[in-house]
Amino acid sequence: MSACRRMFYLVKHRSLLTYVRRNLTTWSPVGAAFNARPHRKLDLLQKNVGLFGVPELSCPAGFQVATETALKNTERLVEKACSSSPGVQTVQCFDQLSDELCKVADLADFIKVAHPDPAFREAAEKTCIEIGTVVEKLNTNVELCKSLKNLLDNPDIEAQLDPDTRRVADLFMFDFEISGIHLDDALRKEAVALHVKLLDLNNEFLVGSHMPNRIARSAIPEHLHLNFATEGSFIQIGGLHADSPNDLVREIAYRIYLYPNAELMGCLEELLKCRYKLATLVGYESFGHRALKGTMAKTPETVMSFLQLLTDKLSDRTAKDFKMMRDMKKKLSPRHSELMPWDHPYLSGVLRAERYNIEPSLYSPYLSLGSCMEGLNNLFSQLYGVSLMSEQPRAGEVWSEDVRKLAVVHETEGLLGYIYCDFFHRQDKPHQDCHFTIRGGRQCQETGQYQLPVVVLMLSLPHPTKGAPTLLTPGMMENLFHEMGHAMHSMLGRTRYQHVTGTRCATDFAEVPSILMEYFATDYRVISQFARHYETGQPLPESMVARLCESKKVCGAADTQLQIFYAVLDQIYHSEPQNRSTTEILKDMQQKFYGLPYAPNTAWQLRFSHLIGYGAKYYSYLMSRAVASMVWKQCFIEDPLNREMGERYRREMLAHGGAKEPMLMVEGMLQRRPTIGDFVDALVSELNPNFETFIMDSEG
Repeated sequence: MSACRRMFYLVKHRSLLTYVRRNLTTWSPVGAAFNARPHRKLDLLQKNVGLFGVPELSCPAGFQVATETALKNTERLVEKACSSSPGVQTVQCFDQLSDELCKVADLADFIKVAHPDPAFREAAEKTCIEIGTVVEKLNTNVELCKSLKNLLDNPDIEAQLDPDTRRVADLFMFDFEISGIHLDDALRKEAVALHVKLLDLNNEFLVGSHMPNRIARSAIPEHLHLNFATEGSFIQIGGLHADSPNDLVREIAYRIYLYPNAELMGCLEELLKCRYKLATLVGYESFGHRALKGTMAKTPETVMSFLQLLTDKLSDRTAKDFKMMRDMKKKLSPRHSELMPWDHPYLSGVLRAERYNIEPSLYSPYLSLGSCMEGLNNLFSQLYGVSLMSEQPRAGEVWSEDVRKLAVVHETEGLLGYIYCDFFHRQDKPHQDCHFTIRGGRQCQETGQYQLPVVVLMLSLPHPTKGAPTLLTPGMMENLFHEMGHAMHSMLGRTRYQHVTGTRCATDFAEVPSILMEYFATDYRVISQFARHYETGQPLPESMVARLCESKKVCGAADTQLQIFYAVLDQIYHSEPQNRSTTEILKDMQQKFYGLPYAPNTAWQLRFSHLIGYGAKYYSYLMSRAVASMVWKQCFIEDPLNREMGERYRREMLAHGGAKEPMLMVEGMLQRRPTIGDFVDALVSELNPNFETFIMDSEG
């Protein structure tokens, strides 16, 4: 970006300074933009620029046009890759080919779940299917694979490749190999058929895992009917009601919602068999071995060692946590004092509330959405020299009028990319917090320009009211910081290849930047810069932040052990066939890695939707948290606003996306190579009192 254009950004956005709430609180431009109710000027002469500024996407039919254009360009690039001499240009051509498809497919993948107009959602869904089919064909295109193999099999040419190009070439080759490209025609066809079958099974299981269960109204005591949705003569149960103070309501919900569905059970069993068969067909010991290639853990054996060691180190604390819960249950329900799985979430919450007064409504007035965005802006400015600048979207650029657009601008590098903030609840919008890559960053050889990354952050926050801006609970605020960690990973990466841009990296590394942001979100030195009452301007008391941090350690070992159980279950399901049902495996693993009794005639695994997107990788959250904890304690706990450390973090971890081995990035940041024991110790030490030494010195 030119110096003139950067200056225009600064002048344009400084002029937005706004006073809200009777001038008692003054917000920065980005804070004011998020605390104000959205207002769009109606300009009938303004041209519809299309979703995300893509001209074709001004109407649903435009998806077909965008798809056809992408497929034409794909054909041209395939021909170019197959006819060119092997060299760096081969990998560049592959990346451009990937970019052509991803720019349309990733955008469509988001629109199919987020757009309020069914016509747009349907058109986007068709695009996803069409491009997905093309990708499958490309992954089994022998001539295309040969052009890459000619490069990697030539020692002289391979030696000339820089590390990033070599890694990207290897990643493209891995995509070919897991599709069975190296097999003979008959086996390759079998691999393709298995892959197609798995797409259907994945979708069937994902849909089924979220479907509610029904039971006759007469089967449930009448005085409890009000706790559940009714449908004629049936009670419909679509969740676990884990926060209900009534232990009978929790038990009923648990037993009914988790009641085995024979059809879905068959789907899961078949899905796991097909995954194993496909993995072994293309040369791996198991699906787990295939899934973990290129990750920090590398093998299922390492994952299981990590989970077993963590279990051993937590065992005494976990036993104490369960004893506290049992004692609390005896106190609350003397006649039903056995601790069951449906009690864990509720009782751990009761124990936290009893020990620390952390009622969310006490915190929310200090955590307006605008103040939190201002806090993020301040944090990024101090760590990276980056500002978040609110921009007015053009006509047709966004899918809902309450979507905000942020330009991410570096003080010397200029515009880095765009973040679209789809933060507010609306009908038919998925109730989940997530980050979507719409367009990846890459160096465009054809233009000499850098293709700027574009992402969407999706939350489900309440709308502002006439009397107050959107007020966040501490949990909502942490989720906002978490998702913004993903966004900044996308923005601050400056990879040459979009195939490894931002969050396109190993799953067990991808959550490190987002989890690290949670530590900033609970450090008073960071919070004190933005958390102030939306009416009075008073700062959030330090003692309240201290209570919040300490409360998280209550039953922390039991909470972690539950995640270990899920991760172990995922590993066992994706190992060699067990010759026993998924329910028998669950009962066994629940006894060994959790401890609370299995409830007969339940099948929790049928609600384990993470088996689809995180198959054999559910452990990733625990390992990422261990790395984030180590980075925080070693690099940021002394001074969370240290610019030098922020620049080092960007240079060593954020800048590379997936272009560097994940453990090498961790090693670069920590200046040493951590062991599995180090990861375990990092997680265990978080449960110690006074872990946040700076915060814990405060009163209360």
